[in-house]
Amino acid sequence: MATGAEHGLKKVVWQRIKESIFADCKKSEGWKILILDQFTTRLLSSCCKMSDLMSEGITIVEDLYKNREPVPEMKAVYFMTPTAKCIDSFIDDFKSKPKYKAAYIYFTDYCPDDLFDKMRKNCGKYIKLCKEINISFLPMEAQVFTCEVPQAFKNIYSPHSHVQDQTLEQLAKQIVTLCATLEEYPGVRYKKDSEPSYGRKLAELVDNKLAQHFELDDNWQKKGKTQAQLLIVDRALDPVSPILHELTYQAMAYDLIPIRDNIYEYKLKDGSKKEALLNEEDELWVKLRHMHIAEVTEQIPKLVKKISASKQQADGKITIGALSQIMKKMPAFRKQVAQKTVHLNLAEDLMNHFQMNVEKLCKAEQDLAVGADAEGQKVKDPMRTLLPVLLHPHDTYDKIRAVLLYIFSLNGTTEENLNKLIQHVKIEDQSEYVLNWKYLGVPILSSSSSFFSFRKQSRRDRSDEETYKVSRWTPVLKDVMEDAIENKLDIKDWPFQSECPSAWNGSRAVSARQKHKGSSPDDLRNGSRLIIFVLGGVSYSEMRCAYEVTQANKSCEVIIGSTDILTPCSLLDDIYNLTRQPMETFTIMEEKP
Repeated sequence: MATGAEHGLKKVVWQRIKESIFADCKKSEGWKILILDQFTTRLLSSCCKMSDLMSEGITIVEDLYKNREPVPEMKAVYFMTPTAKCIDSFIDDFKSKPKYKAAYIYFTDYCPDDLFDKMRKNCGKYIKLCKEINISFLPMEAQVFTCEVPQAFKNIYSPHSHVQDQTLEQLAKQIVTLCATLEEYPGVRYKKDSEPSYGRKLAELVDNKLAQHFELDDNWQKKGKTQAQLLIVDRALDPVSPILHELTYQAMAYDLIPIRDNIYEYKLKDGSKKEALLNEEDELWVKLRHMHIAEVTEQIPKLVKKISASKQQADGKITIGALSQIMKKMPAFRKQVAQKTVHLNLAEDLMNHFQMNVEKLCKAEQDLAVGADAEGQKVKDPMRTLLPVLLHPHDTYDKIRAVLLYIFSLNGTTEENLNKLIQHVKIEDQSEYVLNWKYLGVPILSSSSSFFSFRKQSRRDRSDEETYKVSRWTPVLKDVMEDAIENKLDIKDWPFQSECPSAWNGSRAVSARQKHKGSSPDDLRNGSRLIIFVLGGVSYSEMRCAYEVTQANKSCEVIIGSTDILTPCSLLDDIYNLTRQPMETFTIMEEKP
């Protein structure tokens, strides 16, 4: 069975890069050197391997910013972001003594005229080709992308920021490159709320840039909207999901285990340390990542057995001696055994955390988030639910998370109560963890007329769905995805920025020239895409929802993206830092050596 990496965004991006870059390069014979900046290194690493590059005629991959030995007999392919820093580094390679025979330049996005002119003026004679390929987003998973702008959170929401407009402009450009890569010209919608209106502003920018990009197609014909819809939502739509302790495998791992750059470090029984990369090359990870932790430990042996079934002996029995022979002959089987070891270790780590600490938190968190207990009885006094968490010697971050869920459940609390809670958690000098949510438009104080008016999203009835008692909460975005696909989003709450494809308008009206009636939901969403962009970061639980809704609907693929991927602790740190120091000025997407 194919893994996620063989489908979805990663495959689409790699195909686009092959067609846009390497097909050109192959017209000129000979091996070439590929030179990348920080962003394009991450981009290529996400969708291909070195062996893939070698099959495209690339012999060496180099860092644009590092000192490199000249190879004057070889041609170089430069794949980089169109920033002043990248252009200057490129010019340095050719200004005095050329390092390479010729240069083929590919920009991730539109190159400003002044930078292009500077490059042409200084080393134009060495440039054989210059092209913009319109890929300035990162495909993180088969259905997940990011703009790789973690500083966007502060740039947009900090009261000290002066770069909101520039940041939104940059994000709009990146979202348009995603649509262009998918060959989609979607109808753009946003969640209509009062100030702050960042979602509306971003929707307007994206819609205008899409119109410019798709004004004329390759045949110089005006391109019409495709059967796709792009929803832009603000992080304030659902402050609960990224704060809760989530108990599905991937979300739980990134919350409780210090995983950096998708690398999980674990110890073997002999005390030695090992590292494992958690990505879509690991078939077991793809199958397990959205399962509840209660199912994971029992599923690991079953899945390994299923994956390797074709490699076993005909009678299905494996002796120690036979297993040794199989492992010698089949590297793929060794890889599966190694993956099993990784996931047994990770699952055990997570269960230890759950039993020591998280289990006690989950019931209170779920009751506060859902507003009812596991038996369906309404929580009449949220403070009685919160108090045991505050009295228990939990980690400070865990207490902050519980306090926030309490405040969210009430849609804000009194100033007197808030001060008592801050004192109880002992964060008097770090009260920004709680207070700064107001800059996202989430009410913290109920007594005020509210810094922004805030209305909670109405929820779908899921009372007939089977859930674990400690996992009853469903992210708001899952409701939004399902409502969008079923054409149930209220146009008053989710206005279109401009004209929308007929398949997605609320009335299901279609052009008179169209022959089909368009009344069947299956007809309407056949082969369509729903793209969700979350301004301010997306949580792993929300990413999971994109896969679940796609699986349930089959004919409509949900793709979700954001400025960055959040963990509960990283979000709390982002909130805390909104007011901690003056805003620094810098260019979005600028690379660091």
